[in-house]
Amino acid sequence: MTDIHDWLGRKRRVADEMATPLVRRMAALTDRTDIALDRGAPVPNHWLSILFDDAAPQSQLGPDGHPTKGDFLPPVPLPRRMLGGRRLTYHAAPRVGDTLERETEIAAITPKVGRSGAMILVTLRHTITGPNGLVAVEEQDTVYLEAKRNAPAPSDKPGPTPNTAWRDRWKPDQVVLFRYSAIAFNGHRIHYDADYARDVEGYPALVVNGSVSTLFLFEAALRRAPGMQVRAYDARTMQPVFCDRPAFICGGAPDGEGKQTLWVENPDGAMAIRITARIA
Repeated sequence: MTDIHDWLGRKRRVADEMATPLVRRMAALTDRTDIALDRGAPVPNHWLSILFDDAAPQSQLGPDGHPTKGDFLPPVPLPRRMLGGRRLTYHAAPRVGDTLERETEIAAITPKVGRSGAMILVTLRHTITGPNGLVAVEEQDTVYLEAKRNAPAPSDKPGPTPNTAWRDRWKPDQVVLFRYSAIAFNGHRIHYDADYARDVEGYPALVVNGSVSTLFLFEAALRRAPGMQVRAYDARTMQPVFCDRPAFICGGAPDGEGKQTLWVENPDGAMAIRITARIA
């Protein structure tokens, strides 16, 4: 039997380009009219999330739309997956036309038991470099879960939320999810195939990508801080956000170093995603 811990320390490199069409599409998705498309123009740091897709051949995709495990990713014996959290620091702004390279290392494989049963946490460490050196370093946690007809239920009582400086109503729809998945070439079916999300993975509706929630949180914060960039953040996913259901995008007041808490709040008042970000 294969020991999944044999995958620890494995590395791979992927090159990508911050191409003009990608930047133009992201500007359209986020309703940004201030983004220059000239070669060499700076791009918002947090838009790096659209790059470095797996681009696995169609024949190598699993039933959930993700690449099958056992090639680069360890053959985790659990079928469902979700983003658990990420920690990212930006060192330089990407620019339109930049060719970037990402080295990914499998940094940790951690079995756990949670509310939804057995789970395995796989941590990837990404180092992104560009024409002028280091651009960003990220650690990303992917959670693998047991196959269940019923998705994890939210906690009975909403936890405490930080002091709110601003709060925007947000109702992500299928078009937003489709357009983001198309830009990022993300084939995970829970984000666009409602029958699969409901009948196979047990969710009541399409699941909003964690990267979509993060993107719109940062866009809301930056509207209130013109000319600034996200410099670093630590994000944690606590429960799903669902398509076509009202939610709130919220932010706390920044401290003297530009650090602030951002979060998505579900209709029942529970925090779904929490981010500690430094914006300057």
